[in-house]
Amino acid sequence: MKEVGKIWMNGKLVPFKDAKVHVLTHALHYSTAVFEGIRCYNTPKGSMIFRLPEHVDRLFSSAKLYYMKIPYSKKQISDAIIKTVRNSTMKECYIRPIVYYSYGMLGLTPTANKIDVAIACVEALQEYTKAGKIRGTRCKVSRWLRIDSRSQPMQAKAASNYANAALARVEALNEGYDESIMLNYQGKVAEGSAENIFLVNDGKMFTPPLSAGILPGITRDSVIKIAKAEKLSVTEKNVDIKDLYSADEVFMTGTASEIKPVTEIDNKSIRDGKPGKVTLKLHKVFMNVVSARDRRFLKWLTPI
Repeated sequence: MKEVGKIWMNGKLVPFKDAKVHVLTHALHYSTAVFEGIRCYNTPKGSMIFRLPEHVDRLFSSAKLYYMKIPYSKKQISDAIIKTVRNSTMKECYIRPIVYYSYGMLGLTPTANKIDVAIACVEALQEYTKAGKIRGTRCKVSRWLRIDSRSQPMQAKAASNYANAALARVEALNEGYDESIMLNYQGKVAEGSAENIFLVNDGKMFTPPLSAGILPGITRDSVIKIAKAEKLSVTEKNVDIKDLYSADEVFMTGTASEIKPVTEIDNKSIRDGKPGKVTLKLHKVFMNVVSARDRRFLKWLTPI
């Protein structure tokens, strides 16, 4: 990872190499952390952060579900994110704010520990810049089930959720695939390891509902709104894996992966094994949106 700029930690910008935590930090042992992944894009109008207020809102919602009271206001966190991006000197970057229970008491109960906040900027995540963007993504249905929402709040973007996701991702990679598709405890399609999922049939879009135990993805929400603006039908419904096998098109969405076509699942080609028309159309519109070239959605961009 290239070390660029400084990292914001508890109200101060510190050199990248000095942004350290204690080895007994509670979150390191018990995954008691919530975080966000946010994109800053280089546009003709200058560097812009995509849907910053929505990401900050979700960060605070995630923290609340884990009994965390963030010691800053939403405005202070938003301002700190902008300050950190400016300091990075990068025209575009991936932004990682994280809120976590810090060093103090080592036992399971986290609430006796101080809550720390950090914000870092890095270059686009390399694992999302290669496979899938052009040729399409090869997926497998994971043997690991998505954690049930009755076990922990999957609507929170919490570090603990991603241990489950990492098992599915590594399983897929070890077997020669690019990504995994995870089912929920009812056997319905939930999402990818770190992306929401859509399918297209006869030009109509379908996606699992939030009740399927998925993260309420901000890119997912953006794609739904863009699709409706483009007069495309979008329905939230429970999806079986056979629905994906027989779909005209399948694609995934996420902050890091943006819109990623899926062309193969479990060695079965999706239609002709190439990215479909609706997927390519949405990808084109989405890239215009994040590049400040679509006036309809300029409100989603925060200038630096």
